[in-house]
Amino acid sequence: MKKRPAIFFDRDGVLNLDRGYLYKQEEFEWMPGAIDAIKMLNDQGYFVFVVTNQSGIARGFFEEKDVYALHSYMGGELEKHGGVIHSFYFCPHHPEGITEKYTKVCKCRKPFPGLIEQACQDWPVDLTASFLIGDRQRDIDAAKGAGIPGYLFSEGNLYDFVQDILKNR
Repeated sequence: MKKRPAIFFDRDGVLNLDRGYLYKQEEFEWMPGAIDAIKMLNDQGYFVFVVTNQSGIARGFFEEKDVYALHSYMGGELEKHGGVIHSFYFCPHHPEGITEKYTKVCKCRKPFPGLIEQACQDWPVDLTASFLIGDRQRDIDAAKGAGIPGYLFSEGNLYDFVQDILKNR
């Protein structure tokens, strides 16, 4: 498979409204412009990945299966609009968790670049043409650790934000 550029999206606060420890699909709401942004990136040949910390698992708020179910729901909703997220990567760990299995420091939890590195092992990513969009400094730090630019999204229309990035790259 030929190498392609990738966009790495944080999930909560970027692709969807941040509701705090979100895992129920009935509480999920796309960020304005998110579906159109993903579709546009698909059309331009980008791999689209989600890289998200999900410490609610370590904290005992929900289980891994709940995250998989929400990601499946997101993928299905995107598919209805002709878009695709190629893969979801999440870190279930947190050093202050209450679920022993997930209570640890790891290299997949942002600000470490482990989730990005995993995507690059799984897919033929051209890192020189890739970038990340996140809503927190730890997202930007993970991008820097992986050797790609990171862009801080705070609010507004994600489609417009992505278009501005692409115009200026």
